[in-house]
Amino acid sequence: MSHYRHGLSVGIERIGNQFFLNLKAVGKLTHEDYKTITPMLDSALAGVKAPNVRSFFDATEFQGWELRAAWDDFKLGLKHGNEFERIAILGNKGWQEWAAKVGSWFISGEVKYFEDYQAAIAWLQE
Repeated sequence: MSHYRHGLSVGIERIGNQFFLNLKAVGKLTHEDYKTITPMLDSALAGVKAPNVRSFFDATEFQGWELRAAWDDFKLGLKHGNEFERIAILGNKGWQEWAAKVGSWFISGEVKYFEDYQAAIAWLQE
């Protein structure tokens, strides 16, 4: 019996008065994944007054979304998009760079795609 590994790891930390959200997606995300993830993110961001979030998204093992999960992701972006100052997306597939550009339409801050981890972290810390 084979198992299909998928999901999203979420890490939240503060450095000084800067709020960092670290995400790592593995496999293809499902609606069930978002039913778990969304309340966690809502709760974490609700606890911060005037959040100014910088996020690192590791998409190197990400294979995309099921259709309903893509809609969930879109709704999450609309709900919290104005709270993000910068989002660095680390990837290794051409479609991920395209997805980062489309995602930037729904976020008030900057979204930038990287294929180099150190460059992504340096940009977030500027």
